[in-house]
Amino acid sequence: MSADLNAPAHLTDAPEAPIWAGVPTPREPVSPEALAAPAAVAHASDRGARIAAVVIALAWHVAIALPAVLAARAEFAAPAVVLGAWILVAVTGAVAGVRLLLGSPLPPWPLAVLLLVVDAAVFAAAGDRQLFTAANWVWGTLGWFFVLAVWGQRVVGLIALLSTHALIALVAVLGHGADPADVARYVMYVYGTFSLPVAVFVGSAVIVGLARERAGVSAAGHAMAAERDAAERGRQERRDRLTLVSSAAGRVLGDLAAGQADPGDPEVQRRCMLAAARLRRLIAESDDVPDPLLHELRAAADLAERSGLPIDLVTIGTPPPLPVEIRRRLADPLTGTLADARGWARLTVVSGPDEVVVSLVTPDREGPEATGPPPGERDDGPVQYLYERDGNIRWAQTRWRR
Repeated sequence: MSADLNAPAHLTDAPEAPIWAGVPTPREPVSPEALAAPAAVAHASDRGARIAAVVIALAWHVAIALPAVLAARAEFAAPAVVLGAWILVAVTGAVAGVRLLLGSPLPPWPLAVLLLVVDAAVFAAAGDRQLFTAANWVWGTLGWFFVLAVWGQRVVGLIALLSTHALIALVAVLGHGADPADVARYVMYVYGTFSLPVAVFVGSAVIVGLARERAGVSAAGHAMAAERDAAERGRQERRDRLTLVSSAAGRVLGDLAAGQADPGDPEVQRRCMLAAARLRRLIAESDDVPDPLLHELRAAADLAERSGLPIDLVTIGTPPPLPVEIRRRLADPLTGTLADARGWARLTVVSGPDEVVVSLVTPDREGPEATGPPPGERDDGPVQYLYERDGNIRWAQTRWRR
């Protein structure tokens, strides 16, 4: 009995105020969805840039290059080569674009080598008269397919491909006996071939990089806020637990110190046992265990058993994750009945995904010592409480439903 008297706990005569009364609800931590949102912004930015690159390449190839090729097909040195190369690049580019949008791009360098081979073949097959016309479609189109081929790689790879393309074009121009005017045209074409694809490639990379950087900063801010919320929640719960325990110790120890309570009085013993059971449950709330509710109920049952009460604890199913407030509402009303039990007790926990039922059965007692709340049913928020007695047994039950 001395161990019970020294245990700080709170007790009031039945009917008792719930132990969770007046406890402020702590703030909830930041949800995982809030943490994942900035990353989704970066992903959306990258996907938008990919869509733009694919649309530019295919639209330029079909809307600009194809009409020019068909109009000048009779003037090519080798029309079948030019048209066949156009079809090959159209099919390859469509496949590469779809794979790029799906997040599984084709191997970049085999595709780049194929495009360079097509580049050399078309320059050779276009002929002198179509060398600087739109019918020689590799001038304006092939650079955009280079962008699709090396998307996600370093810009040095794109520059290397465009430089090789410019070298192939220079060989073709010199091979047709270039004059100063042709060289000037060549420089202008090379400038256009370089500038637009490189600008789009670098601009897209910069935009995606900025989006990722901002997403990282935002995610770090959310993580810090979540840590602050978790720390504040833990601090508030510790303060609430300390307040409850201090209040629990005050009344029973004050009565004993003032000589107003007799340790040999069964009612005082009941109060001490109830206070100790509540203290054990409050301490168990802070334990990191897989099933907090069962852990808290086992703590109360263990204290009753050590006080000489034979008790059976039966569990069926696994309780779902429950907030501290719900667990208090499920366990606390049964603590008083368990502290007042004599002879034996049976505690049963039946759990499902959307419901938890905790029942306590003890022998009934008549007379002035038979304390307890009036029989009946009442709701305490999301938890229902039922108490019945028939002169033979007492039955108390708490039920939570989602």
